[in-house]
Amino acid sequence: MKALALLAAVAVLGGAQARSPIPSFRHAVVIVFENKDYRSVLGSAGAPTFNRMARRYATVTQYYGVAHPSLPNYLALVSGSTQGITSDCTDCEVSAPNLADTLAQTGKTWKLYAEDLPAPGFAAPGFRGYAKKHDPFIYFRSVVDSPSRVRLIVPLTQLAADERAQALADFVFVVPNLCHSMHDCSVSTGDRWLRGQLPPLLALPRTAVFVVFDEGTTDAHGGGHVPALVLGTAVRPHSRFTVLTSHYGLLRTIEDAWGLARLGRSQRARPISGIWR
Repeated sequence: MKALALLAAVAVLGGAQARSPIPSFRHAVVIVFENKDYRSVLGSAGAPTFNRMARRYATVTQYYGVAHPSLPNYLALVSGSTQGITSDCTDCEVSAPNLADTLAQTGKTWKLYAEDLPAPGFAAPGFRGYAKKHDPFIYFRSVVDSPSRVRLIVPLTQLAADERAQALADFVFVVPNLCHSMHDCSVSTGDRWLRGQLPPLLALPRTAVFVVFDEGTTDAHGGGHVPALVLGTAVRPHSRFTVLTSHYGLLRTIEDAWGLARLGRSQRARPISGIWR
């Protein structure tokens, strides 16, 4: 009888795992754009790449930023909290768990690629089109106090080389410069930049590419209604996720895909589901 009970328990657990709404990604890529509301991109003639990708892959129709200005949203994406920060400070640091920690705990790797970053681990407020406020990992002490982790914050020019060498990390965070993120330039400029970045990423097996915006121009749900797409080979074509979500839901999705510890408000967020192959 005990043996039968054990077999039944194993079967239940196996069935629960089979029904997990999030697949185990080979790579999860997050690309963050700036300061646009949903309808200024999706449905706009100035964003043909965004709209073509929305039709081909998955749209998250009720995605919201969590705060204003930029930096709290970026911190939320990688730590499940704005960490009490309400400005784009460049001299502040945070002592809190973040994705760099939880990924390491499970043997997963990460790397951040920032456009116009002059050197790995550069921590000054800005350089040309690079802005520290859009580089969340550089704010966490568990990163800045570790030379090996600081070296994982690299110029965007390294991305193509890593793609060619099949050396991408499990988790990839991509930061366009102030023009290509649409912060300082037009929607069409950012759209052209995205078109150039996507082909190698969309060819990666079992990969989810999350294309989101940090915040919109309203205070709706904290940071405004923003465009959000999920692209790649892990995604079911022509799908939608229509439940209210935010940066915390995106973080929860990545955590559930890899069995990571849940950070901050991601614990109460619903993962993005129903769009996966």
